[in-house]
Amino acid sequence: MKKKKFGVCGRNKIAVLSMAAMMLLGGLNLQAQKSNVASVNANAAVAAAGGPGNTTPETVRSEWKKLKGDITLYMANDLGRNGYYDQKPIAELMGEMGEVLGPKCVLAVGDIHHFNGVASVNDPLWMTNFEQVYSHPELMLDWFPVLGNHEYRGNTQAVLDYGKVSRRWMMSARYYTKVFNKKGTTLRVVFLDTTPLIDRYQQNSDVYPDACKQDMKAELDWLDNTLKNAKEDWVIVVGHHPIYAYTDKAESERTDMQTRVLPILKRYKNVAIYACGHIHNFQHIKMKGDDIDYVVNTSASLARPVQSVKGTVFCSSDDGFSVISASKKHLNMYMINKEGKVIHEIQKSK
Repeated sequence: MKKKKFGVCGRNKIAVLSMAAMMLLGGLNLQAQKSNVASVNANAAVAAAGGPGNTTPETVRSEWKKLKGDITLYMANDLGRNGYYDQKPIAELMGEMGEVLGPKCVLAVGDIHHFNGVASVNDPLWMTNFEQVYSHPELMLDWFPVLGNHEYRGNTQAVLDYGKVSRRWMMSARYYTKVFNKKGTTLRVVFLDTTPLIDRYQQNSDVYPDACKQDMKAELDWLDNTLKNAKEDWVIVVGHHPIYAYTDKAESERTDMQTRVLPILKRYKNVAIYACGHIHNFQHIKMKGDDIDYVVNTSASLARPVQSVKGTVFCSSDDGFSVISASKKHLNMYMINKEGKVIHEIQKSK
C-alpha cells in the first residue's frame, strides 16, 4: 500500500487545524480563569457587605442610620417609565435603605404614569410602572399619592380608585391630609391637587379633560381651613407643581401657584416646607423674609439639567428621591442620589 503524501497545502491545513485547536483550548482555559476570578470577587463583595441578603457595605448603612428620625418618610415623584432609565435601580435603592430606615410611607407626588396617565384600574401600566418596579419587601408599605399633570392626561378617577385594587395605594381624595404621630412627635402632611389650580391645564380640556371639572375655590378654601387648624409640631405641604423653581416650563405655572397657593401657605406661619416634583431635578430655594423652604424633589427615573435662580440654596441634576425625618425639635429633608449618597440637607429647628 502506498503511503499518502501530503503536499505543502496538506501540511498547511494540519498546521492551521492544530493552531485552531490550541487557540480553542487556550480560550476555554482563559474563560474558566475569568469565571473563577469573577466568582471570587463576587464572594468577596458579598462577604464585605455582610451576607447574601445585604449588598451594601456596613460603612454606608451606618451613614444611612443617621437619617432616621422619630418619623421617617420617603418622597418620590415623576416615576413612571416602565422601570427604564434609572427607575428600577432607584427603586431597589429605596428598598435597601428601607431596611435601615424603616420609613413609614412613601409620598408619591405625581406623574407616577408617564405619559398619558392610565385608562382604568386594570391598565397594564399599573404593573409596569408601579407594582413590578417597587417590588422590594421594604416598599410594601403605604403610598400616599397626588395627581400630576400626566395623570390628568388620562382617567384621574382610576388613580383614586386604584386603592380598591392595591392595599398600598392610600389616596382618599384628590386633595387630603395625613397626620403622623410617633414618640410624641407629630407631623402633618397636606397633599394638594395642583393641576386644576393652574390656568394652562384648566383651559386645555382636550389634553387635560378632568382639570376643568375641578372646583379650584373649594380646594383653596379647604387648604386655608386645614392650615388654620393645624397644631402639629411640623407641617409639610406637597403638590406636583412648584411655587419657585428653575425650569423652562411655562412661567404662568409658577405665577398661578404664587398667586393662589402661596398666600395661604404663609398666612398661619406654620408651614415648614413646600415640596413638589414636576421639574425632574433637585432644587432648594429660600426667599428673603420667608420662613418656608421650597423644595423640588428630583425624578425617580430620568432627571434634567438645572441651574441657579433667585433664592437657590442648592440644585443638582442628579436623579433619586428624598428622605424626610422628623423629631420634636428638628425636621430634616435629605436629597438622595442614585448612589445612595446624601447630596443636600434641608434643616429646620425649633
